[in-house]
Amino acid sequence: MGKRLRIYLPFAANELKCKMAYRGAFYLFLVINLFKSFISYYLWMAVYGSSDRAVIGGLSQSEMIVYVFMVYVTSSVMVPISDAISEDVVKGTVAMNLIKPIDYRLSLISRAVGSMIYNFLAPSVFIWIGVEIYKVTVLGLAPVTVERIILYLISCIMSFLIYVLFDFCFGMVAFFTTYILGLMMVQEALLGFLTGQLIPISFFPQAVQTLFEFLPFSSMIYTPVMIYLGKYSGEMLAFVLARQAVWIVILYVLGSMIWKRVTRRLVVLGG
Repeated sequence: MGKRLRIYLPFAANELKCKMAYRGAFYLFLVINLFKSFISYYLWMAVYGSSDRAVIGGLSQSEMIVYVFMVYVTSSVMVPISDAISEDVVKGTVAMNLIKPIDYRLSLISRAVGSMIYNFLAPSVFIWIGVEIYKVTVLGLAPVTVERIILYLISCIMSFLIYVLFDFCFGMVAFFTTYILGLMMVQEALLGFLTGQLIPISFFPQAVQTLFEFLPFSSMIYTPVMIYLGKYSGEMLAFVLARQAVWIVILYVLGSMIWKRVTRRLVVLGG
């Protein structure tokens, strides 16, 4: 374990340094995403304002405000790696990675860890603190407990692993099609619905909820946010955390199987 940390920790550290070097572009990207969150906020306020029900889809208006911005905080740990895979395939640099005494997937995940740490600590923690202050002082909701924060962070770590392992599997498509920018745009649009980022899964019909909750996507964003809101407790809380752990194992095994197959047919010209 210590040897692996010595090998792969520099990948995370270098990615962290890169993020700090290009702070202007990074913060512009964050401002754009935060702007999207405010658009979502005003849309949901309009929905609740025009409804005669105080609770919609199991969420009150105050809880929906917290949901919208905690979705933003949680999504900061979702770091894509498929774009790096595609770039390696296009440039042929994947060949160099294959001959190095490292695990290509672990190197990508390590780089994603560096990005995730920066994303979460630089802007998201401050937004999280702001949301918590607003929730208590303006919305009149109870402050989040330390236990729930710990459970939320554990869920976020597993969400990160589920996302990067899924994105690794998706990135393997680049070995067959080379260029996957269009597919990445489709993936992003679909994940907006499937992860509960745009619409909480509890707003869908029961049959759709059951389907979505047993796919890995709900475990990426929806599950951690609902844990933070206190919507899971007891056996249900243990179940959703166990479900996240199971999906990590499934996606890791699936990624290993796909990786063995694509490396058998890989042909690199140049690089």
